[in-house]
Amino acid sequence: MTSSKPKSIQTMKPETAAKKLGVLCSATPAEFQAGVVSRDELNALQSAPPAWLVDLRRNGPHPKQVVAAKLGVSISGLARAGITEPLTTAEIDALKAENPEWLEHERAVQAEARKEAQRLKQQR
Repeated sequence: MTSSKPKSIQTMKPETAAKKLGVLCSATPAEFQAGVVSRDELNALQSAPPAWLVDLRRNGPHPKQVVAAKLGVSISGLARAGITEPLTTAEIDALKAENPEWLEHERAVQAEARKEAQRLKQQR
């Protein structure tokens, strides 16, 4: 016998939805931060992002995982460099242009870690 129980709506906290969208929750509009986000709402935001989401993704401030990816380093590398605050796209571009010694070092560490992960994957 099949159950005719209605399907429950999956919801998530704004912080979780913001992480899935790749944006900093504290930079989102107050309406977004105030409630819960359903799976359907998240899918709608991903497929047809509103202007505020497009702007946040383009200009930031970006969460640490996005900053790390844009710089080509790990989140741990950011922490070792003392970068603990969100950065804007302009700040990330300035860091790339400046190319400080720590950034070169952390990129090399990240490249070595990827190479090792690939080697282990092929070994299996």
